[in-house]
Amino acid sequence: MRVSLVLLFGVLFAIVADAGTLAAADADKPNVLFLICDDLNCDLGCYGHPQVKSPNIDRLAQRGVRFSNAYCQYPLCGPSRASFMTGLYPDQTLIHRNSIYIRETVPNVKTMSQMFRSEGHFATRIGKIYHYGVPRHIGTSGHDDPFSWDYTINPRGRDKDEEDLIFSLIPGQFGGTMSWLAAEGTDEEQTDGIAATNATELLQTYAADKRQFYLAVGLYRPHTPYVAPKKYFDMYPLDKIRVPTVPDGYLDTLPKPAVRAIRRKKQNSNLPDKLARQAIQAYYASITFADAQVGRILDALDEAGLSDNTIVLFTSDHGYHMGEHGHYQKTTLFENAARVPLIIAGPGVTAKGAITSALAEMVDFYPTLAEMTGLTTPDYLPGVSLVPVLKDPTQTPRDSALTQYDSGYSIRTPRYRYTHWGPDGEDGAELYDHQTDPEEMVNLANKPEFAELALQLSKQLKERIADAKRKPPGVNQIQNRKTRRVPRSKIGPR
Repeated sequence: MRVSLVLLFGVLFAIVADAGTLAAADADKPNVLFLICDDLNCDLGCYGHPQVKSPNIDRLAQRGVRFSNAYCQYPLCGPSRASFMTGLYPDQTLIHRNSIYIRETVPNVKTMSQMFRSEGHFATRIGKIYHYGVPRHIGTSGHDDPFSWDYTINPRGRDKDEEDLIFSLIPGQFGGTMSWLAAEGTDEEQTDGIAATNATELLQTYAADKRQFYLAVGLYRPHTPYVAPKKYFDMYPLDKIRVPTVPDGYLDTLPKPAVRAIRRKKQNSNLPDKLARQAIQAYYASITFADAQVGRILDALDEAGLSDNTIVLFTSDHGYHMGEHGHYQKTTLFENAARVPLIIAGPGVTAKGAITSALAEMVDFYPTLAEMTGLTTPDYLPGVSLVPVLKDPTQTPRDSALTQYDSGYSIRTPRYRYTHWGPDGEDGAELYDHQTDPEEMVNLANKPEFAELALQLSKQLKERIADAKRKPPGVNQIQNRKTRRVPRSKIGPR
């Protein structure tokens, strides 16, 4: 596999990159390594989690800037990924659900990796960057955007071939249902292990060819099914797992749309204690397994001599619940689902090892990486560059971060979260004070003493919504209410 991949890449490289392009490449411009895990929340050692082991992500944080308040724009894979790759809000991409190709709704948009392609970087995708149905589309291109890449790799491992061994709350359903497997075999046999091997080989090739690159590696874990080799499960004894609890009557304090979001998948709500411990154990195991693959890629970057001239951005597509608020998985407007890990390291990052409380959105990735590499973004991008924070972690480019889901919109300010449901908030509101209630369990929205604050935040939220709905100049928008799905892969047993 190693020889064939390197040979295939060499042939493709020769076709795509002529001598003139190579000569024009500016050796002073840094490369980009974009690393993203699927459905990863901030349950990481560097984010203060008392149990989860993530030594490789932690060491990346030590040589970069870790953002403690970074937020997705939509807590669902497809809309979130379309948003950060285009640099547009979901109301601008018109993508609010999974299984949509971005060109169906914004056909002439210039994606982040397209920008790098147009400026001489060789853009490669390994694994999941745009939406995939997981595990259905593992080994295929999913809902990828071919205009975004020079080269793509779709790894497929034994986790895909052993789906019949996976435990699921609903037998035969995996992606949207709590499901897991303590797998036999090695890391390298799993899909994410193969992705890490692919990335290692490509980094060696890039170094040998002195080729500027934008390499995006999308790992599938810890998305359900939570599959990882058994050794990772053994790191988290069931009797040491803490299961979040919810007080009686809690749902009565929330607007009905928020309750519907929590109860969206009944089989994933309020799991019995034993089952909840097993699910949380499997999620933690999948995180540590994914972390090990991140470590292999970072080691390869070092060994290839590319670390000093490569920007590394590590993140997730959205947050995730593991029992908080009585909910499992994503698709709420609570901090658990909206907040993402974000670490940026490499050339241009002078505040090494710093932790910043500056608010950040995922639409900020595009302008940030452009500024760090000296490239020019499309004029229509609404995001802001985070470069000032990478030099001085006390800088605050934003005063709020916006997230939406279904009929709801939410802003996070340095102290508060305010959410409204319905076009104008007529279906209810939520207000949480993170200074006194970081777990967002006490809704202050209807308390008279917070009425003035709620009014101020409501105004701020509506202004943010209006800005996020503004049509990007020059970008064609097509309303498409049909969902298109990729056929199931017929390779191997199901």
